[in-house]
Amino acid sequence: MTEAIPAAAAQAARPAAPLFELRGISKEFPGVKALDDVSFAVWPGEVHMLLGENGAGKSSLMKVLCGAYRADRGEFYSKGDKVEIVSAADAQRLGIAVIFQEFSLVPYLSIAQNIFLGREPAGPLPGTIDRRRILSDAKRILDMIGFDIDPSIKVEKLGVAQQQMVEIAKAISQNARILVMDEPTAALSDRESELLFALIARLKADGVAIIYISHRMAEVFAMGDRITVLRDGRRIDEVLPGEASPDQLVRMMVGRNVDMSYPRNFATEPGRVVLEVKNLSASTGISDINLTVRAGEIVGLCGLVGAGRTEVVRAIFGADKATAGQIIFEGREKTGGPDEAARLGLALIPESRKTEGLALLRSVGDNLVVAAMRKLFPSGLFDRGAASRTADGLVQQLRIATPSAKQAVGLLSGGNQQKVVIGKWLAADAKLFMFDEPTRGIDVGAKSEIFALIDRLVAEGAAALMISSEQAEICHVCDRAYVMRDGRIAGELSRAELTEENIVRLGMHHA
Repeated sequence: MTEAIPAAAAQAARPAAPLFELRGISKEFPGVKALDDVSFAVWPGEVHMLLGENGAGKSSLMKVLCGAYRADRGEFYSKGDKVEIVSAADAQRLGIAVIFQEFSLVPYLSIAQNIFLGREPAGPLPGTIDRRRILSDAKRILDMIGFDIDPSIKVEKLGVAQQQMVEIAKAISQNARILVMDEPTAALSDRESELLFALIARLKADGVAIIYISHRMAEVFAMGDRITVLRDGRRIDEVLPGEASPDQLVRMMVGRNVDMSYPRNFATEPGRVVLEVKNLSASTGISDINLTVRAGEIVGLCGLVGAGRTEVVRAIFGADKATAGQIIFEGREKTGGPDEAARLGLALIPESRKTEGLALLRSVGDNLVVAAMRKLFPSGLFDRGAASRTADGLVQQLRIATPSAKQAVGLLSGGNQQKVVIGKWLAADAKLFMFDEPTRGIDVGAKSEIFALIDRLVAEGAAALMISSEQAEICHVCDRAYVMRDGRIAGELSRAELTEENIVRLGMHHA
């Protein structure tokens, strides 16, 4: 991974004024003070790490910087001169580009069209677009970041990792001098991450300032030149990487000590078989999948990005149709789709919570009870009071940070949205929970809470199948794990065999 520039050298090379500075920024929403007198500065050629729990104000601060939100109070300075940012166009003119964790791509347009959306070169005739130039310019930018793909492919056909690379290409195409990256490696493989780190090193050498939001401590210390920590909408401190340890940063972020080892009581005696998958294949590319999950255990499903992990849980849930094999749940064969899965007690917490896990325009309460309607209202008559009591109880139980259950779920932070997705299946009394990247883009404090919740579920008799790209999570949390490669199960690792080295060996090399 790219090494950070020594702090003393970085300080000595600084110009008198920051490349860009925010002073005393405040922003309020109904019932929520998102930012409270936050000041933040970035210099040319540095990677400035921005840390904080979900809901700490990181995304809100960056949305103010890029003009998506208008600050209630505060000032902006570009190279020492006072400027205004009241729109995205203002930020773009100042050389600011943001790659948000939740992508802003148009799925039915091509990669090239997404990269130059709103900035298309004119064609030879009035009102036309030079499509040939768009493709050639897009190919040039994709080559710059090491992404070898046909720019005419539609974005809807890309995986999450590929979409992330398109977002990066889109930002690079704007010749940004200040580039904000919000959890850019959350969905990338190790190889793709290394390409990104090499690209960041080149951008730094060109004088580009990088504001980098990450929950991965290894990235923070390997790449960061400075670190700013936010908590509850306020700036807590700014430190150099050599001045703080990971534990100190976590305490600054959450205001308490957090155990990052995710301790749990592993299953000593397996319970009954809850799920048995036999020779499962699907048109999505998986084939001959065989696995079992027992009550009281957390089973990992790991491997490289693109190995077929998500496709397996989607086929089990019925979101993708199986073409061969059997899915046996609680001793009975399951043949239907998601409705049957939910009715039987299977829960899927998907990787993309915003597009597949939530109704963003509906309230927190509506989202929490939607999967439990048959259980809560067997007569078919909706009882608003019972629904409110259920939702309020889950908000309190899961510590969901929201003014009330009536708040639109789309206004919550990513970590709190993830809690809502899990909560709706708690209300439905699910027996098998399938977690697809449950901690993607979630801070260390929320990770501990989610893993404690999963541990509690299996301790009470449920079963869990968990996908994670972070091998350390699989090793620390799971009782055993299946490793996938090229759409197939490459091997199974017992608790004693479950190491990062063994996961990589099975995931990358043929036995």
